[in-house]
Amino acid sequence: MRTQISRAAIWAILPVFFAVIGAGLAVGAEDATVESLYPGLVSGVLTFARVGELPDNVLVRAATIEITMADIEADTEIPKEQREQYALHLAEQAITEKLLLYVARNESEKEKVDLSNRTDRQIVQSYLRKRIPSITVTDAEAKAFYEENRELCGEAAFDQINDQLKEYIRQQKQQEAVEEHIRDLGKTVPILVSAVWVEKQAQLAIENPVDQARRSGKPSVVDFGATGCIPCDMMAPILEALREKYEGRVNVVFVHVREESLLASRYGVRSIPVQVFFDDSGKEVFRNTGVLSQEKIEQRLAGMGVK
Repeated sequence: MRTQISRAAIWAILPVFFAVIGAGLAVGAEDATVESLYPGLVSGVLTFARVGELPDNVLVRAATIEITMADIEADTEIPKEQREQYALHLAEQAITEKLLLYVARNESEKEKVDLSNRTDRQIVQSYLRKRIPSITVTDAEAKAFYEENRELCGEAAFDQINDQLKEYIRQQKQQEAVEEHIRDLGKTVPILVSAVWVEKQAQLAIENPVDQARRSGKPSVVDFGATGCIPCDMMAPILEALREKYEGRVNVVFVHVREESLLASRYGVRSIPVQVFFDDSGKEVFRNTGVLSQEKIEQRLAGMGVK
């Protein structure tokens, strides 16, 4: 039950008041957004970003911040072909981080906080500590999780791992709260994405097994995991049985997160294994973190109309 929060998620919770520093990029109801033009292509701050005209070298602009291709290419740890395929996702992470730092500095200046001896990360962390709501988990919630995920808990009694389960659930709930702020950010902060660039990116970004499954016209179950991870390995025979039973009716896809880290990140995978269910239109309808039995998967599929 490892939990890893991405840089974009940790660095991305912004208040509504940021709307007042939008540098004049007013978002009208009739403006085309990334989500309206390319459903499911992004899931964070660019969801409600407006698509329009920008200088050739500028990919995204928000307030006084710009993301260029040079910013994307600067991360040489990511293979070039992956940088090209997932450039939009990388740009979304980059603009999120810079926006958060911008607001954190702006808020600190209002409060007359001396930032001279603080790094950018420390400035952001201080800001987040004030803004992320306190989240608690009850015994009842932990017990429900325990009953739903007995495979993950092995033979451990609930009382033995109650505290660990609460912390795990708390981190998950905190992550969900942060991601909700990320999505809502685009509603209040005017963000502009290059129309020419995003059109090209839309074609590159769907050249992967998850998006191909979503666009097949059939329901899909996508399992994000990795070989050598015990609960992930427990899912392997279940996935194989599902492929055989639902051949031609349901897409059953496995994504190795160590080999497809950017694809997993794009779909918001923070811990493994994760099963994501998409209906026949490609819309996400459910996701589960942990081992999910074949019986429960089939119940979900039946609820989606699969016979």
